[in-house]
Amino acid sequence: MQLYRLIMIGIVLVSGSILSGCQTTPERDPSFATTRPVAFPASQPRNGAIYQVGHDIRLYEDNRARRVGDIITIVLNENTNASKTATTEIDKNNSNSITNPTILGTTPQFNAPGILPLATNSDNNLAFSLESENQFEGDANSSQSNNLTGNIAVTIAEVLPNGNLVVRGEKVLTLNQGHEYIRVSGIVRPADVNSNNTVLSTQIADAVISYNGTGPVAESNVMPWLAKFFISALFPF
Repeated sequence: MQLYRLIMIGIVLVSGSILSGCQTTPERDPSFATTRPVAFPASQPRNGAIYQVGHDIRLYEDNRARRVGDIITIVLNENTNASKTATTEIDKNNSNSITNPTILGTTPQFNAPGILPLATNSDNNLAFSLESENQFEGDANSSQSNNLTGNIAVTIAEVLPNGNLVVRGEKVLTLNQGHEYIRVSGIVRPADVNSNNTVLSTQIADAVISYNGTGPVAESNVMPWLAKFFISALFPF
């Protein structure tokens, strides 16, 4: 009976893990959520004039994004290369010695008990000698290269007092039983926005650019926790 209960519990746990793995709904990040434009005031009755009260009319402006909720296309063009080499070598030698001193014209010598019974050492004196040697050598080499290209449309979340635009947005792609997330946020100058409402990712201040994924393909590239332990500083050997 006990064995049957254990088997049933195991089946329930396995079924739950399989059902959770079949979940295909992407998880959206609220910090990159789309910002809705501010609603305009209700239209007022027309009074026959050219300029109507309550209507947004801009005669000397183009269609560049500049208001909360407007859409800007970020052209991702990130290409970074970094390398670092460090070499350290330390050698230290220390030697100290004191000869047997001469006291009142004689060099002292004395006997000391030996390990065996009735055994003595008659050549002991006050001479002192100490030598130490320390050596350390370390070598490290690190290199990294990243390349990210593509486009992502974001919305203006806030217009700062100096006119700069706070933008943020997220793109979700579902491919091969997994989700790919591209997230961008930062601050853009209105002068850097082109006439077609595009701006380079290299012109974004305080930029946060994230590209990651979930699913079997992404999980296959994750190092298991036990392997992480063996290469971490917690592993004593």
